[in-house]
Amino acid sequence: MQKQKISFELTVFDSFEALSASDQELMTAAVTARENAYAPYSKFQVGAAVLMNNGAVVIGSNQENASYPSGLCAERVAVFQAGALYPGEKMKVVAITAASKNYTVDRAAAPCGNCRQSISEYEVKQGSPIRLLLMGEVGRVLQCDSIADLLPLAFNGTFLE
Repeated sequence: MQKQKISFELTVFDSFEALSASDQELMTAAVTARENAYAPYSKFQVGAAVLMNNGAVVIGSNQENASYPSGLCAERVAVFQAGALYPGEKMKVVAITAASKNYTVDRAAAPCGNCRQSISEYEVKQGSPIRLLLMGEVGRVLQCDSIADLLPLAFNGTFLE
């Protein structure tokens, strides 16, 4: 028997203001998307913004539905829309932010398992990493250099060949 440890490094920014100007701009787009989320049941609003290789920014927000699980997370709304609008164009960065109507979200919100898998699909498809910026309403911002950091043993199309 052999044990192996899987770990990754991430970059921690003390606040939104510590981000580069371009990352602040992308996160601001995610915040705007978050403010327009449809979250009447959970009161937990999430916004995402995808920076494409061509410079376009595609946004998404979570869309809930009284018939769970018919809704969709912000990350998948944004990533799927980016894939539909710009097929073949690489995704460079996904900025994700979360807020609640019930409390202040003071830590970075990471994508759920379904969203990690969906982002991973595009990362494998394009053959290059997709950087992630993760933020709550206040506090630190986390940066992962690749979705593979958050989903190191991802199932992907190579298993189906």
